[in-house]
Amino acid sequence: MSKVLILAGDASESLEVMYPYQRLQEEGYEVDIAAPQKKRLQFVVHDFVEGFDTYTEKLGYTWPADVAFADVDPNDYVALVIPGGRAPEYLRNDPDCQRIVRHFYNADAPVAQLCHGPLIAGAAGVLDGRRTAAYPALEPDIRMAGAEFVDGAAIVDGQVVSGRAWPDHPAWMHEFVDILRAKAPVGLR
Repeated sequence: MSKVLILAGDASESLEVMYPYQRLQEEGYEVDIAAPQKKRLQFVVHDFVEGFDTYTEKLGYTWPADVAFADVDPNDYVALVIPGGRAPEYLRNDPDCQRIVRHFYNADAPVAQLCHGPLIAGAAGVLDGRRTAAYPALEPDIRMAGAEFVDGAAIVDGQVVSGRAWPDHPAWMHEFVDILRAKAPVGLR
């Protein structure tokens, strides 16, 4: 069976982990969640409240990580998903997390990144010359990483699909699944 890897940690956005996790399983892919350590992760829920200048945060689901970053062989996976939340703020500093992201970008393998996820790609040094969406407040970070910030729901740049946040899920995952079906199909349909 073809496998997809999701990068997560404590404070990953619940919807941004669970939606692709379940959607990709529905497509017939085996999905592993990698984190700094193999443990039960505490996800969060980000919401948009009228009158707030930014999102709000509450505790979300807990979910077990299948594998630690240090134990990931990226060659075992056909694609990568980088969800947002606050986790990318510290995951981007992990050398093994950066190694994993560089592998997928350098192999021109399918990558889906959302919300704060591009912070990890920026730290891994793979955004230079690319186009990507992200949570709008990250526009300066995206530009400093050498990429063009695009405010859109499903920005496709080669094999990479990006979006702003969980409200972009339908368009974001639709584009990613199309790329994945073409590049790494599974026979469970």
